[in-house]
Amino acid sequence: MNVANKTVLITGANRGIGRALVDEALKRGAKRVYAGTRSALQIADQRVTPLALDVTNASQIERAVKEVGELDVLINNAGVAIYDCLGSSEVIEQHLAVNFLGVFRVTQAFLPLLKRSNGAIVNNLSLAALAPVPVVPAYSISKAAALNMTESFRALLAGQGVTVHAVFLGPIDTEMSRGFEIPKTSPQSAAWGIFDGLEQGQEDIFPDRASESIADGWRSGIAKALERQFAAFVQPQAASAA
Repeated sequence: MNVANKTVLITGANRGIGRALVDEALKRGAKRVYAGTRSALQIADQRVTPLALDVTNASQIERAVKEVGELDVLINNAGVAIYDCLGSSEVIEQHLAVNFLGVFRVTQAFLPLLKRSNGAIVNNLSLAALAPVPVVPAYSISKAAALNMTESFRALLAGQGVTVHAVFLGPIDTEMSRGFEIPKTSPQSAAWGIFDGLEQGQEDIFPDRASESIADGWRSGIAKALERQFAAFVQPQAASAA
């Protein structure tokens, strides 16, 4: 997937990694970038179209599909992370609404456009999808669920021209990770790594120094082997109906 002359939609595009992804897509020659946000976005480049898109709002998702019209790359980046101690089901539900169900609903809505273009789905996950970070357990739960969904979409869409990519982000220097006093990668560097992984055709993308350190272990590990083994259960007729 070469991003040049392609149409890209990025959710959560108003700040942090999302905004850096918009800038990186433009640098790589994207024809059109739809920047999905819940608040106003000011970008002078005429190739950028701001899009009112709260991933928990069904009517906004429906309007966004009509406005976009055609799409090559969907980047599910919008997310929430709240410190908690598993003391409130409401916090878990909030994370699942954005980080899991939001990704699912946006993906389902734009899937017909992506099938038409033989496009790509990129889900920004986290190393917390692989092992929980105890100070943000609800976030970790939602990202683990999103990883399982990503792998399921990957198997179900195999052979239909749509590739599905999981991005395992380590600590990135954004507001979301402000409380962690650890080395962090800049959003710009992470965005570069995400698009590089996409253009290289990597199923699982490790775009920063922290995540890259486990990439080989993940790709050769038992979890990845099981994913491939279980994907074989998908029958061709079932995949075509996804």
